[in-house]
Amino acid sequence: MASSVPTSELSLSGMNFQLSEEHLMIRDMAREFAETELKPGVIDRDEKQYFPKELLQRMGELGFLGMMVSEEYGGGGMDTVAYVLAMEEISKWDASASVIMSVNNSLVCWGVEKYGNEEQKRKYLPKLCSGETIGAFCLSEPEAGSDATRQKTIAEDRGDHYVLNGTKNWITNGGIAGVYLVMAQTDVEKAHKGINCLIVERNSPGFEIGPKEQKMGIRGSDTHSLNFNDVIVPKENRIGEDGFGFKFAMSTLNGGRIGIASQALGIASGALNLALEYAKIRKAFGTEIMNHQAIQFKLADMATEIEASRWLIMKAAREKDMGIDYVQSAAMAKLYASKTAMKCADEAIQVHGGNGYVKEYHVERFLRDAKITEIYEGTSEIQRIVIARSIIKG
Repeated sequence: MASSVPTSELSLSGMNFQLSEEHLMIRDMAREFAETELKPGVIDRDEKQYFPKELLQRMGELGFLGMMVSEEYGGGGMDTVAYVLAMEEISKWDASASVIMSVNNSLVCWGVEKYGNEEQKRKYLPKLCSGETIGAFCLSEPEAGSDATRQKTIAEDRGDHYVLNGTKNWITNGGIAGVYLVMAQTDVEKAHKGINCLIVERNSPGFEIGPKEQKMGIRGSDTHSLNFNDVIVPKENRIGEDGFGFKFAMSTLNGGRIGIASQALGIASGALNLALEYAKIRKAFGTEIMNHQAIQFKLADMATEIEASRWLIMKAAREKDMGIDYVQSAAMAKLYASKTAMKCADEAIQVHGGNGYVKEYHVERFLRDAKITEIYEGTSEIQRIVIARSIIKG
């Protein structure tokens, strides 16, 4: 599939978005992996709702599971720009693979390295980066989705350990992870300032994995509810100071939104590429449909909105790498890119006509996969709230 990245250099608001040789190498490696190893079985994985261990291990071998982690802890030591380039390429064929990658990179590895202590980093990061184990980020609950302050999962402080009780919902990697970052309320009177982030290991007594969710899209990814029944968590497994959990979750999600925006961009780019390829070979009224203005306008709009999404994502990624406040940029990128993914997937189906409704042409899956990008890691409505607050604040 041809790349939709038009140039190796971008510039915006005084920022130089020069893609280095390493950036281009990573982009090309991710593209090759997606086309040669992810594409062949993607329809089957979608139908059967599974992602094989061998592909997960392969992602670890190629360095896609710990891209931004320091080499000291077994990661690639790469920047956010490299990460979003890889996310886009992988998402062009398999959004289920890219969300596994996004959670492990953006939410788990980044959070542990940024806020964990030295012992936690050395204990967990090397295995998370290599694919020996995978991570899960556990924030959402039955009554705490967009309003993440309403945590009902309780971590009772028992001196040298916590006793964890509660339920988490819609957890990506829930059934395959070995390391779970769990947000739990320790002091109800302190509200969100009483929330802690605890590292829970898979084999902990009292920890139960619920049934796999039957999802509309990203069906290859592993999504479960989790139950904690008097799970003992040592104090050394708390990330940060007492009460830091909510800040940890919000800070981590800001970076996660860049990852999901990149996933949405990949879905949109993949949809455009397939629509363009089909328009070149499908004939109607005596000529290839790419020669009809109605199809040309669709392709033009798709390409324009994809490019706008890419600029927003690159801006957010660069700001993150530069240490600039990227909260607004990340929210804008996710809001716009997720909308673009939905539109481009829908238009790709329209370009394909009846064939677009058939699994073998892939684009119907793109539409099902695109929808979740408007929901997880902050709905589009939440992104608008974040953006509005930021511009009002100035």
